[in-house]
Amino acid sequence: MRSPILELQGITKAFGGVEALRGVDFALCAGEIHGLVGENGAGKSTLMKVIAGVHTEFSGRFLLDGHEAHFRSARDARAAGIAMVHQELSVVPDLSVAENVFLGQQPTNRFGLVQWRRMAREAGEQLKRLGIDVDPYSRLGDLPIGLQQLIEIARVLFSGARIVILDEPTSALSPPEVERLFATLRQLRDAGTGIVFISHFIEDILRVSDTVTVFRNGQKVAETAAAATTKGALIEAMIGRDGKALEHSYSDDLMLPPPNAGSVVLKVDQLTFARSLRAVSFEARAGEVLGIYGFMGCGQQELSRILFGKLKPDGGSLAVDGRRRTFGSTASARRAGIALVPESRRAMLFHQEPVYKNISISILERISSVLLKPARERAIAMRQVEQLQIRPPVVGLDLGMLSGGNQQKVALAKWLTYPPRLLVLCEPTRGMDVGAKNDVINIVRDLRAKGLAIIVLSTEPETVLSLADRIVVMKRGAVVREFANEAVSKDRLLEAA
Repeated sequence: MRSPILELQGITKAFGGVEALRGVDFALCAGEIHGLVGENGAGKSTLMKVIAGVHTEFSGRFLLDGHEAHFRSARDARAAGIAMVHQELSVVPDLSVAENVFLGQQPTNRFGLVQWRRMAREAGEQLKRLGIDVDPYSRLGDLPIGLQQLIEIARVLFSGARIVILDEPTSALSPPEVERLFATLRQLRDAGTGIVFISHFIEDILRVSDTVTVFRNGQKVAETAAAATTKGALIEAMIGRDGKALEHSYSDDLMLPPPNAGSVVLKVDQLTFARSLRAVSFEARAGEVLGIYGFMGCGQQELSRILFGKLKPDGGSLAVDGRRRTFGSTASARRAGIALVPESRRAMLFHQEPVYKNISISILERISSVLLKPARERAIAMRQVEQLQIRPPVVGLDLGMLSGGNQQKVALAKWLTYPPRLLVLCEPTRGMDVGAKNDVINIVRDLRAKGLAIIVLSTEPETVLSLADRIVVMKRGAVVREFANEAVSKDRLLEAA
């Protein structure tokens, strides 16, 4: 048995009294690719941020080469030879490709001046090792998101780090790019680098990893050789069929209802966008909740933005109530009867403004052509506060004083004064407690009963299972499965995605 270069013992990490990690043991050897799997919130990324020096306050032992270590910052971790590609891109769009490849470690001459030509040449050479042929002087922000992700990966892979952590590195990559990345990872492994590979794509984990560890609810629940396990076994470990880890495991089949007879409100036909969407087609009907499920990077975000006029597709078509539409702006999408509640409430709400202004902002042009009418705004907002049971029921209170669940209700209320034909909800219950989730679920069901067409996009299987009448599964920009009028379960969704 090889000695681990990195060993964590009994790591516990809490945020605001809530334990994200509980007594986790983890080890990584030189010359090993160690895969990590688990549901959203299972603790994978939190543990990796402990290793990378992002989270510095935790309990437990951190051993590097057998010696106790404690990093005060990510800079300390990098100095110790640990590098991480985070799930959220950390590139600088306004800098060149070469500057991003060498971000923070530009080559300089003996006078301390940056050697621009050398930097561009070496950046180009490193990128070609990943099969990337791009002008190193080009502005990074002008490149597709998948290329940006590859360039960030290149920066870490060729940094000389002896421990490399990759968090969802293939989410925006095409199959050939994934293959080139895997070939590079195997070369680095064979040269003695220890690599941690986090992914929701279990097939990728099994193809590239030597060892696989499963996380569930902040704990390590399994570790096995990749060659000795299967996708089904890993899914079973992730969701906890024994019922101890989750109160609702959704491992039992849920019967979806018969087909909805409502009119087709939205028809999406062969929609394509850059590298994110590939010939996506589906329909959404009045009085129905359509769930769109997939892992992060499956194309959900881009799809929601196209439906709301924030992005223009490269190909395909949209039709609302049988009429073909092209949305040049969010205003044109709103006029067509489409409303969007994005994943981030901060993207659409004003936390320093009172509740009533957050609710009335989308309808100001309807209630006043020139002067604002605060009294009418307050009256309209109060009706929504009562209907959605927003607490506390004080429309003059700054939105930032409300809980996350009540802020989500305000985000819904913003569109419900004049109900749309189609409501698009991205991660509508993420980050909420059980009570707030139930409130939002009941609101969505009530809107469905009133005849709205609703699309729920989520990376959480529990969300779509609790809300959807029909479920479309997306994977790497394409629709790969539809569940309708049949039994479906959490593990079947995971299997399809």
